[in-house]
Amino acid sequence: MIPDVIAFEILSDYKIKVTLSTGKTGIFDVTPYLDKGIFTELKDYDYFKRARIEFGTIVWPNEQDFSPETIEIRMQDTERNESLQRTR
Repeated sequence: MIPDVIAFEILSDYKIKVTLSTGKTGIFDVTPYLDKGIFTELKDYDYFKRARIEFGTIVWPNEQDFSPETIEIRMQDTERNESLQRTR
């Protein structure tokens, strides 16, 4: 089953903290996509912050979006990131 994005928080450096309907949370880094096609508009950080949830994923006003599958596969587990930060 494809999970839905049920909550998100825009972070610095074009990262988004995401919560999926499965309960999984993580950080999705948009940086690798910023130089590709329709995603170049996301470089404008004020525009980037205008994200919203629609149809179970994150979308922007000019119809940029990432599939929930891409978000799930590419996001880094929040718990893993927090434990790495504590060991530094």
